[in-house]
Amino acid sequence: MATYALWNNKGGVGKSYLSFQIACEYARAHPDQRVLTIDMCPQANCSSMLLGGIVEGNNRLDELSQANPRATISGYIEDRITSPYVNSHSGANFVLQPKRFNWHVPSNLYLLTGDEQLEIQMARVAGLTQSGPQNSWQLVHTWISDLIGDVRTAWNSEEIPVFIDCNPSFTLFTEMAMSAADRLIIPFSADGSSKRAVKSVLSLVYGVQRFPGAQRSLYYLNSERFRMATPKIYCYVGNRLTQMNNSSASAFKLIVNDIGQEIFSVWQASPNAFYIHPPGESAPVGRLAFRHMFQYEVADANTASVVSGACGIPIVSLTAGQYELPGRRVMVNQTQLDRQIPNVRDLVQKIE
Repeated sequence: MATYALWNNKGGVGKSYLSFQIACEYARAHPDQRVLTIDMCPQANCSSMLLGGIVEGNNRLDELSQANPRATISGYIEDRITSPYVNSHSGANFVLQPKRFNWHVPSNLYLLTGDEQLEIQMARVAGLTQSGPQNSWQLVHTWISDLIGDVRTAWNSEEIPVFIDCNPSFTLFTEMAMSAADRLIIPFSADGSSKRAVKSVLSLVYGVQRFPGAQRSLYYLNSERFRMATPKIYCYVGNRLTQMNNSSASAFKLIVNDIGQEIFSVWQASPNAFYIHPPGESAPVGRLAFRHMFQYEVADANTASVVSGACGIPIVSLTAGQYELPGRRVMVNQTQLDRQIPNVRDLVQKIE
């Protein structure tokens, strides 16, 4: 099974929210499969949602980060720091079942939680890429691949789909996620800065030069040097797009189409950077066919979106009614749910 990374070089595009929804819906739709989510973001927002939401989820994260060893991604990273160039085969020891803490999520979904400690560990891990054997950069960048292999071995199955929520910044840990992933899902919002961020994704990961003579990222250069695979673009997702009046909707549509054109131009120059799907499908010819294969849109469900994340309830399981949020009570309407649930289901149905 494939490993998917969700990443955009920009905060605020709803990446963690989308990771939460995709992982939960994929697990719900495939009850006979174990599904693994890896939270590589120091903010650990996806983890807090999976563990129960803004209050219970964060309380649980505090408990896990105070365990000895830390029952989080940072616990695994600390273990690898002591064995940087030889796989310790300890990855499965740090994975937990969110259903134990949050009954709203599927029981076949598993999680390696995020941890703010990642920020502090960064300098120590970066030092390991510059010392040791000649291929130390390569070995350190396989830590997450090793972890996924450990889990699949412990569970005695290769049929384990994996979803990685990445740090928005292109840090060392984001690079590790890229090196572990087979496929890349690029969330974006309908604004001008999101277009610039998508350009950065294409430049940092795939070496697409934004202008002649532009310097390429060390990640791209070393991936080429060590012949390490990079994830293929699976789709780009306009996430929680606002449905407003006609003039605003037209402006949003222009930006969405502009971002799509940017990625289409990369397809025209480097089609090998993309993953053709579903299996057996022919490569798209023309902008419309490309959009049909690679572009998805998830509408904003407004209050329902907020409640889903804050309470740790997947949007497809959320029902209309009143909900208690910290400091206030809010109402979720069925019309809000009807905006987003079909989008999430359709997107997950397209994920293999």
